[in-house]
This record gives sequence, C-alpha cells and structure tokens, in this order.
Amino acid sequence: MGAQKIKEGIYWVGVIDWNLRSFHGYSTESGTTYNAYLIVDEKITLIDNVKEEFTNEMLKKISSIVDISKIDIIISNHSEADHSGSLKKIMEIAKNATVYASVSGVKILQAMYGSLDVIPVKTNDEISIGKRTLKFFQAPMVHWPDNMVTYVKEDKILFSNDIFGQHYATSKILDVDNELDVILYEAKKYYANIVLPYTLQASKIAEVILTLDFDMIATSHGVVWTKNIKDVVELYKRIIANEKKEKAVIVYDTMWHSTEKIAKAISEGFIKNNIEVKLFNINVTEASNILTEIIDAKYLGVGSPTQNNQMLPPIAAFLCYLESMHPKGLTYIAFGSYGWSGQSIGLVAEKLVNLGYKELLPQIKVTYVPNEELLQKITNQIVENTNKD
Repeated sequence: MGAQKIKEGIYWVGVIDWNLRSFHGYSTESGTTYNAYLIVDEKITLIDNVKEEFTNEMLKKISSIVDISKIDIIISNHSEADHSGSLKKIMEIAKNATVYASVSGVKILQAMYGSLDVIPVKTNDEISIGKRTLKFFQAPMVHWPDNMVTYVKEDKILFSNDIFGQHYATSKILDVDNELDVILYEAKKYYANIVLPYTLQASKIAEVILTLDFDMIATSHGVVWTKNIKDVVELYKRIIANEKKEKAVIVYDTMWHSTEKIAKAISEGFIKNNIEVKLFNINVTEASNILTEIIDAKYLGVGSPTQNNQMLPPIAAFLCYLESMHPKGLTYIAFGSYGWSGQSIGLVAEKLVNLGYKELLPQIKVTYVPNEELLQKITNQIVENTNKD
C-alpha cells in the first residue's frame, strides 16, 4: 500500500501492522496502524513517524512523493516508540531537518535517542511552512506527559495524535470507507484502555480543540475521521461525562461451575428488570474487551471461588487491570463459592470498595454447590435491589 493523498498536498505515509495482538496489555485483535503524514509546502513537513521495524516501509512511501533529504520540519506530537521509532533514521537522511516537540517531548526524545537537537513548542505556538501555519496545543497525559496535537487552519485538519484513535488495521484509511459501528467500537476500546485514566486531562484538551474549525481528524492510529467526526466526538463527550447505560457487566472465574451458576443467577436478575447484561468468563475474554463494556455500564459483578485463602489469579489480574484504568461510578456485587474458608469474596469486595464503588447487595458467599432454591433467591435479590436503585 503506497502513500495516500488525504488533502491537496497532504499525504498519509504511515504503515499497517496487521499482526499486532497486544499493546500495553490491551488485546488488539484488529491490529493497528502507525500513521504519519507528509505536508508538501515551501517547507516539507513530516508529522509523526512509525515503529522502528516499519521504517523502510514508511521511507518508501515518502520517497514516492519527495526526496527524503529535502524534509525541512519533523513534528513529534508524541515520543512513544510507535510514533518516534523512525526518527533517528530519518534524521540521518534529512540532515537539515528541524524537529519540534513539546517541552516534555524534547526530554523524552533525547532520553530515548540520545543527543537530538529538538526545539520545544507550547500551546498556541505557530510555525509557518509556506502557505500553511502549524499551530500546537499541549495535551499532557493524554496519555503521556509529552502529548500534543497540531492544527493546520488553512486545510481545516487536526493532527490529533492519540485522541480519537483506534487500534484498527485497515487498508482503507478514511472513516467513510469502513463500517462505522466497527470503527466507533474500536475508538471506544482505545479510550477505555489507553485514555480512560486521564479523562480529566482529556476533557481539558477536548474543550480547546473542539472550538477549532476542522473537517478532518488525522489520528496516529486507525482511520482518518472525515464525514463521521460528529459521531466520534459525541462518543468522547459521553465517555468524558461518564454517561451510564442500564447495563450490567458480570465477570467471573470458576473451578467446578458453582461460581458460574451464581454469575448466571445474578445475570438473570438483571435481565428480568430489562437491564442489558454482558457475562464474561475471565479465561475466555480479554480484560481489555471487558473494560470496553464496563465504561458505560451501571453495574459490575465480580466473582471468584476461593483457592488457598485467595481469589483465583485471573480475577486478581483483572482487578489489578481495572484498578489501573479506574472507571468511575459503578455499583458492584462481589460473589463466589468456597469449600471451607471463603476469603475470595471479601477480597474482591475490598478491591471494589477501594475503587469507590457502592455495594448493590451484601457479598454473595455460597458453600460448595448452590441449589436451585438459592440461585432463585439470588436472582430475586437482584430484581428487588435494582428496582430500588
């Protein structure tokens, strides 16, 4: 796949990583793209670059448009290696290019790649490249300290870096050429597993960039947004506002199906009250996919049997991941079966309480195998308590 023209004089020169399946513990079944953009003006400008192992592929795209040695300006919106891995190689060829990054970006690039000469920029700084002006806006901690976005007012294009991105491999770089529900789901998943802990910071930069006049969002991962900008912006607004659906997410592990039976009884109670349910065995579904469902859910159930006075390791790992992402405003149920001690349920509850979640009903602790009468009682308790909630 060669360079793709996205506006007059502006080209996508990124690469597609079809085989990426994990990123920071986040499952990427759809792969990803590393997006870089070339602007051909009086000063030839490259915005971001790609993961090191894809350097030659990107350089081939650039050289199909311009002589790489003629690049004048390189913008580093984010110094993480999937956005900056080709920088040293480019600088070896484009020896006279000037690199710009945020103040934090300067420090990180120099720490990662040695004695690079990088010029710092801050919010509202501008650089003229000829017919166009690049304007910068800092977006610290969305999701690294150095993140920023670059705006080209003449072309009404926002180079948004991680904001509005998706880990989604596609040969069709524009949103309109992809299924909208698929790319919106991937944008939601990206937010849930990359941006969520920094929602306060995301809300601040969103307030700024959404006042700008743009008709294209050129992200660093996934599709370039054009006709569906409104949809992805509304998605971000809902997540930032922590809007909840009448939805319950139930996550469990099980040894001999007893905890699984409890999970299904809990689910049945929500279903009887017309509350959407997502039921996950932690050994079958990746935590990042579960978290994508949790961020707009009202209820969260977590269950584990007890093993050696502890919850099972997959649930412990899930709760650790949940804590690192810290979705807000959930109502929880802790549940599980046990043989002779039963500490797991209390340990699960403790984790959820520490996250600031409120209890829907007391811990559900079942010795050995739950009978049908007890399972029906659990279902009824969920029905009653969600009616009150």
